[in-house]
Amino acid sequence: MLALNTTSTWPTFSFIGIPGLEAAHMWISIPFCLLYLVALAGNILLLMLVRTEQNLHEPQFYFLAILALTDLGLSLSTMPSVLAIFWFDVHQVGLNACLAQMFFIHTLSSVESGILVAMAFDRLVAICAPLSYTRILTHCTVACLSGAALLRGATLLAPLPFFLRTFPFCGTNVLSHSYCYYPDMLNLACGDVTFSSIYGLICVLCTFALDALFILASYMKILGTVMKLGIQDGNWKSLHTCACHLCTVLVFYLPLISLAVLHRYTQETSPILYTSMSNAYLLMTPLLNPLVYSLKSRQIQTALRKRFGVQRVVAGE
Repeated sequence: MLALNTTSTWPTFSFIGIPGLEAAHMWISIPFCLLYLVALAGNILLLMLVRTEQNLHEPQFYFLAILALTDLGLSLSTMPSVLAIFWFDVHQVGLNACLAQMFFIHTLSSVESGILVAMAFDRLVAICAPLSYTRILTHCTVACLSGAALLRGATLLAPLPFFLRTFPFCGTNVLSHSYCYYPDMLNLACGDVTFSSIYGLICVLCTFALDALFILASYMKILGTVMKLGIQDGNWKSLHTCACHLCTVLVFYLPLISLAVLHRYTQETSPILYTSMSNAYLLMTPLLNPLVYSLKSRQIQTALRKRFGVQRVVAGE
């Protein structure tokens, strides 16, 4: 991904590390590497638990496994460029490699947003129509919702690399992040980028904005249903599961919205702030998602104790 493009007809782009701290990049790489390893290990462990533990063979945990798989893809998409900057001082990337990385990052982000919607739908059915849960949330439904999220992301975002290939790039072509990001690359393009910018905005509205509205509406309906039924043990358990999902939603959407606002409305933002927000956007989500569910979900905690042989110790206490 980071190999220089030797064809003279295509431009190259320069990643940035952490401005002003170039001399300390080798030391900064240590926590970055540890965070990536924790994110990879946590998501792989979640996938293994959902696959092997019978009590996790439920729609909500299938969606969680797909979320973990998406997080793995996001981590592996950004890890080569980020660590190459810190370890080998490699800042150059060819156009084709940059476009490929950009496509995977944006597509996987869209897929993750779609899976969060599917998880909200799962909780909506479980709480508002519990008697119909097994009839509605079948294996086929889980597969269709997950496939729809993937198809939507790939279809909507496939034109973006082709748009960028039609523009000439002039100037230094220095990117604002440690990876290729569509608005960032579009800012470096020469010529009229109005249509491409509008299309990118439409993609955001058709994915993240609509998904956020559906998630918000789902949890308003869930809260209204729980308030009508009264606070009982079953409802407390349902709300506890919903709290896990809401934490995951916040972990995903807050850095995403913050980064989008920085790109569109703050032209004189400090490069360090850009770098911090961009790394938080694509590093913290894969890192925190498995931690949130491990700490909040009792079924996953039980599976972890069983996996690591802690159950007998707890029983003995």
